Amino acid sequence: MYEFLDYVVSDAMTREPVCVAPGASLASVEQLLEQHGWNALPVVEDGRLVGLVTSLDLLKAFRFTRESLFPPYEQIMTRPVREIMRENVETVAPRTPLPRALERMVRTRNKSLPVTENHELVGILTRDDVMRALRRAVAGEKRDAPV
Repeated sequence: MYEFLDYVVSDAMTREPVCVAPGASLASVEQLLEQHGWNALPVVEDGRLVGLVTSLDLLKAFRFTRESLFPPYEQIMTRPVREIMRENVETVAPRTPLPRALERMVRTRNKSLPVTENHELVGILTRDDVMRALRRAVAGEKRDAPV
């Protein structure tokens, strides 16, 4: 189990995550989230992380208001991601110690953290990724390369 203390985010993260552009429709976001069973998608423009869209963000687009008691589903699903995405996204670096990233996920209740280097998206760290790393550490698997 002590091996986990040596792990860094790049040892556990999902590389080349599926992303969406800021102009992608909410329908395409919903389809990707449903298809893969994910909770969030990084929003990327020219390789740079510009936001994150979650299933909760998608649901918020359908809030009832005084002006719209029954939100028009088809109309809402054509809206671009940039209108609902979170721009101030909590991220981690590839060399961040994995125990520190785990603590941040627990403290912030984030289900995933985009992994960035020089503002470019290089991966995503999910709760499942951390659990797999914990199981590897319990099995005595050491990390491949030093930090």
